[in-house]
Amino acid sequence: MKISLFKGILMGVFGMAAVIGLFLFATYKGGGSKNAAGHVLIWGTLPKAGMQSALQALSQTDTDLKDVVYAEKDPNTLANDLATAIASGGASPDLILASQEELKSIAKIVTPIPFSSLSASTYQNSFAGGMSIFAVPDGTGYYGIPFLIDPLVLFSNRTILSSDGIARPPATWEAMIGLVPSVAILTPTRQITRGLIALGAYSNVQNARGILSTLFLQTGIPLSSVSPMGLITGNLGTNASSGAPSGGAVIGFYTQFADPSKVSYTWNSSLSNSEQMFLAGDLALYLGYASRTQYLRAANPNLDFAVSDVPQPATASVRSVYGLMYAFMIPRGASNLSGAYQIASLLSGLSKRSSVTEQMVISGYTGLAPAELSALQTAPADPVATVAYREGLYASGWLSPSAAATDQIFSDMINGVITGRLTIDAALASAEQSLTAALQQ
Repeated sequence: MKISLFKGILMGVFGMAAVIGLFLFATYKGGGSKNAAGHVLIWGTLPKAGMQSALQALSQTDTDLKDVVYAEKDPNTLANDLATAIASGGASPDLILASQEELKSIAKIVTPIPFSSLSASTYQNSFAGGMSIFAVPDGTGYYGIPFLIDPLVLFSNRTILSSDGIARPPATWEAMIGLVPSVAILTPTRQITRGLIALGAYSNVQNARGILSTLFLQTGIPLSSVSPMGLITGNLGTNASSGAPSGGAVIGFYTQFADPSKVSYTWNSSLSNSEQMFLAGDLALYLGYASRTQYLRAANPNLDFAVSDVPQPATASVRSVYGLMYAFMIPRGASNLSGAYQIASLLSGLSKRSSVTEQMVISGYTGLAPAELSALQTAPADPVATVAYREGLYASGWLSPSAAATDQIFSDMINGVITGRLTIDAALASAEQSLTAALQQ
């Protein structure tokens, strides 16, 4: 009885907030207003240090940002925290900053921005293509205003590669496989003392969720599909027709690196966490997010590493990589909706006030790439930023269940194959069914 009452109150609050939100969006035009935005509270899943430093720097020249407060939130509890704050009338935020990985869990708590306030042409001409993930399925608007992109990149140990006569990190997956015999060091009993790259297992592969997502997307498999009516289903390529991409090929490619009988064997589930192995100098290549660069430099100042684009299939005609696509979303019940929209427009680059865009300043403090197209086309001289900006143009994501749910599904799929418990086809079919069930909860 208590649960149904809570849900009833929550839905009533959301319904009233939606009506108010649509009215305020219709009357606020944005993009050039110089009225003070007022106090704006942002709940975000990005680290506080970078965001707070960026806001403080920008507030020196833009007084509207002096009353913007950023609070870091755990992405795993963001949806529950928001629902509780809104229903109880507590200190709920005016803006949510989150990636597409949290979108499904908070979509019902967000006030969509209608085309009357942010047209489709403005959105598409202003932001990177991967930001289309925030379009409302019924075609009425957008869940949020794009902000930053954190693409996967390839970190390489320059000392290891150069000592083995390798001048550059591999640009294709096929070329990477060819490097395994030269770089990986195995004992006579096939124990790995130095690996080329962490692929094949799941629990000890940092960013395994993003890596597998990249491989599926590069193969042309969307991982999830949304019908015009809003029904979401898993799509891992199990029903590939003749000539169409197969999800089985992705799993076969990934798991070969943990198969001791293969020449590509360079990793297994008994090894330490891949990021720690890379920091220790026992792993030549590491797939991680661009924003992680600052941490790696601080964790081991003596590690000589470079950053490059994630490898692509040799036969690919277009480039693709998984990225965390961050956007500002306005929760239902925001007390300062107009100010929230104004701040989101300013920080996203929709409302420009200087030749140095806010996007580029924030990118420098956070290590992420801007989502705005004009900013992406003017990358700074820093070599890491150059890679992140370049990948930001073609990075994409997919509408997924919670990170925990996706990890469980992907882990079961990979472990079923590498232990021999399941065939690739059986593991893929089971994962797709589980994905659909999680997406429709």
